[in-house]
Amino acid sequence: MNIVVGVTGGIAAYKAVQLVRLLTKGGHDVTVVPTEDALRFVGLPTWESLSRNPVTTSVHEDVARVRHVALGQNADLVVVAPATANTIAKMTAGIADDLLGTTLLATEAPVVIAPAMHAEMWRHPATQANIRTLRERGVIIVGPAEGELAGGDSGPGRMSEPEEILDAAHAALAPQDLAGLTVAVSAGGTREPIDPVRFLGNRSSGRQGVALAAAAAARGADVVLVAAHIEQDVLADARHPGIRVERVETAAELADAMRAVAPDADVIVMAAAVADYRPAEAAAQKLTKEDGVLARIDLVENEDVVAGLAANRPGEQTIVAFAAETLADPDQRRERARRKRERKGVDLLAVNRADAAHGFERADNAIEIIGDGGEVVAERSGSKAEVADAIWDAVLVYRAE
Repeated sequence: MNIVVGVTGGIAAYKAVQLVRLLTKGGHDVTVVPTEDALRFVGLPTWESLSRNPVTTSVHEDVARVRHVALGQNADLVVVAPATANTIAKMTAGIADDLLGTTLLATEAPVVIAPAMHAEMWRHPATQANIRTLRERGVIIVGPAEGELAGGDSGPGRMSEPEEILDAAHAALAPQDLAGLTVAVSAGGTREPIDPVRFLGNRSSGRQGVALAAAAAARGADVVLVAAHIEQDVLADARHPGIRVERVETAAELADAMRAVAPDADVIVMAAAVADYRPAEAAAQKLTKEDGVLARIDLVENEDVVAGLAANRPGEQTIVAFAAETLADPDQRRERARRKRERKGVDLLAVNRADAAHGFERADNAIEIIGDGGEVVAERSGSKAEVADAIWDAVLVYRAE
């Protein structure tokens, strides 16, 4: 793929060095287009050495090939990292006063930007309005993260890590093989209230479900994401024009939301970690040790949401369930997954390892997908974005068969 990486004048330009290295290592033809200010942070020889392509900031070089237009025309993807507040404002206004600006105006390829600036600049109404406008135009925004900034400040505005931007780039290059499908994805962990300050919950971060929603939207699907408890920075990865988010808290709320969206869904993926039980009664006031009731909480079983959806599915709907397993023995893990798939009546069941390196609250995951006859039809380990794509690939194969 031909990828243009725009680098603008911020201290985070040093992170773009790693991004270019990763893209080149992945076999892409990378052309770096820095601004003049960017070269004050990382020099031209570095960009040429890493990208293996000539680098310039001028619209007046290689005029015979009309390079200031050709770069954008020939790009399969344009990534701007870091994207400063100034560059974001210029993109919004369509200002093309340098090679990066003309490239952005001349391209019809997907555009991914990774904002980086001080927290005050990020929160400024002008920047927020510009970001909203770019999102409406289909620009993919990665980050920014919250953390330490230049000068010892801290807050939102830190450029996302190169690996996260790489995942977004891969998603933007995804085939549109889910176009025309409506999918419903559940994500996150449900919380069952004990009293106004306590709940029964689990360690699900929602990252895998969000990655599934983002991958489906990137591949052309219309997506409804039913989100239980998910931290806002994780849920931010689901910002896409093709994703509608429905927030829920409890298993009962999630069940109601999934039943509401199920009739219109071609595919349902239940990635949420739904509580099996809930307190029989949630106290209206905070319980204390003095009450003598905290030592015993009566539980009642929640309904099996995915089994209910499978039993009442319309037409040719495909349903995928998840099973988090801690069993170390792979044969035992698969056998339990086979029984669960049969019991719930789903088409595919993704078994994900839940251990110190994978699964809940981790950046990576490892899954095996159980299909008809209990066979392992696919397996994948890696980032949750990579796992999400593997699941959608398996769904397409299943539906084709």
